[in-house]
Amino acid sequence: MPMPPQFRIYLAFFLFAMSTGALFARMPDLQASLGLNKAELGLTLIGMAIGTLISLTASSPLLVRLGTKVSLAISLLGIVALLSLIPLMPNAQAVFCTLFCIGLLAGALEITLNVEIGRIEAQIGFGIMNRAHGCWSLGFFVTAITASVIRQAGISMQLHLHLVLGVVFVVAAIIIAGMKNAPVTAMADGEKAPHFALPTLGLLPLCLIGTSAFLIEGAGIDWSAIYMDDVFDVSPLVSGSGLTLFAFFMALARLLVDPVVDRYGPRRVALVLLATAALGIAMVWLAPGPYVALAGFALMGGGCSAVYPMAVTAAAQRSDRPAVVNVAALGQMAFVVFFLAPPLLGFVAEAWGIRNAYLVCLPLILASIFASRALSETAPVGREAVAA
Repeated sequence: MPMPPQFRIYLAFFLFAMSTGALFARMPDLQASLGLNKAELGLTLIGMAIGTLISLTASSPLLVRLGTKVSLAISLLGIVALLSLIPLMPNAQAVFCTLFCIGLLAGALEITLNVEIGRIEAQIGFGIMNRAHGCWSLGFFVTAITASVIRQAGISMQLHLHLVLGVVFVVAAIIIAGMKNAPVTAMADGEKAPHFALPTLGLLPLCLIGTSAFLIEGAGIDWSAIYMDDVFDVSPLVSGSGLTLFAFFMALARLLVDPVVDRYGPRRVALVLLATAALGIAMVWLAPGPYVALAGFALMGGGCSAVYPMAVTAAAQRSDRPAVVNVAALGQMAFVVFFLAPPLLGFVAEAWGIRNAYLVCLPLILASIFASRALSETAPVGREAVAA
């Protein structure tokens, strides 16, 4: 199947989101089938977080030896296969172990895709990072909207996941079979990033901005369906609409935001996006009815969309250390928040209610608004492509 190399990456991001999104969309059903409260569900979900963090820290040397095509085949197809087993798991412990293995593969897949983005950008001469991550958001939107209809029709979680993951597995295998590794770009002396790069004092504002965006994303993806079920006791179609709207507006903003950033600059755009996300969180926290909450999830998705890529670009432009070191430090902190915070929000939801789980996100977003001065007022001339 001949196609430009970046389109295979776009599709890989899309399929990655399709497969994992199918599980997140059925989270209320998984909770019910395992008989867990929110805190116990949060502990179970931490399995994926632990596996991902281990993989992000330790898998790079192995991935370099395997190459992009082999790494992509093992990680993406492995994730799909393991996700199909979750509906068959007898208890939370088995789900935890399966999610841990999925996390190991997800971390490897994240590194593989983003490194390949950087190589393809160097090959084709223009940036594709926002579009690639926009395809990830688009995949979540598609799986969210289809899952809402499937749940409303009363189709079981097992049948749903097996059908979705079967289709994803076949399409992914076809895409990977025709893939060729992009040329490896040479790095200057001293440009090799360590496995764990600590942020400097000057990088902390950008870390705050990036982690706040990932916190919103994780909270919206993991808990929106359960929030709608618990707070408003709505139908499965309406329950899944929170994730659908969140993913749709995130994808739409990521796909369209680059010209806006070029015109108005990262700082102004980030201020607007963070303020939008804060408004959305407040609406979800205080929502008197389901449709106000759905509007809040839409604002959250649009608000967190492009904040992290702008923080990555700003980190790469700093001159205090090699760009890859600053980007690695920012990325690892952001992924800690993305994978650990949503499960921990389950403890807040169990102790003080799921509305207040969203309230605890608000102070970090407000702090990020004040930290946005670390971003440039103008868009970079000759926008530089950076792998996130």
